[in-house]
Amino acid sequence: MPIQDLLAQAQRQCIENGARLTPIRLRVLEMIATASGGLKAYDLLDRLALEHSAARPPTVYRALDFLIEQGLVHRIESLNAYVACPWPTHRHGFQLLICRRCGRVEELHLDDINVQLAARARALGFQVERQTIELLGCCDGCLVQAPSSARDSEKPGDES
Repeated sequence: MPIQDLLAQAQRQCIENGARLTPIRLRVLEMIATASGGLKAYDLLDRLALEHSAARPPTVYRALDFLIEQGLVHRIESLNAYVACPWPTHRHGFQLLICRRCGRVEELHLDDINVQLAARARALGFQVERQTIELLGCCDGCLVQAPSSARDSEKPGDES
């Protein structure tokens, strides 16, 4: 979804939910949405401080909490970073594909997986409060760029 469409959708969704999308929250969303991969909170703070000298960590964390609550942003647990949700009206579970080389993040909505996990959890007497499914690997662009010998020898989590 183009960035302007995403921001317009966010504004509509917040109005429908009776939530206030302040200029700072909107700007944080825009910064996250225009990033090539996930952004960490302190990277957001550094960027926001260039525009708003009064920006402090609580400013960013409150904005992130709001954006997550509204379904506009997801937290990448394994990276402690944030990405914009390309389908903010989709209110079901999601899965994230994360490229360990370039940081590209793709969001999937495989609802069958979510249904199966929820059913199995219920059968075991467990109530799921939050679900995070992250798949770490290498995107096709990075695979093409890497020589096959380097690709074969890399281990998950290597930062090279």
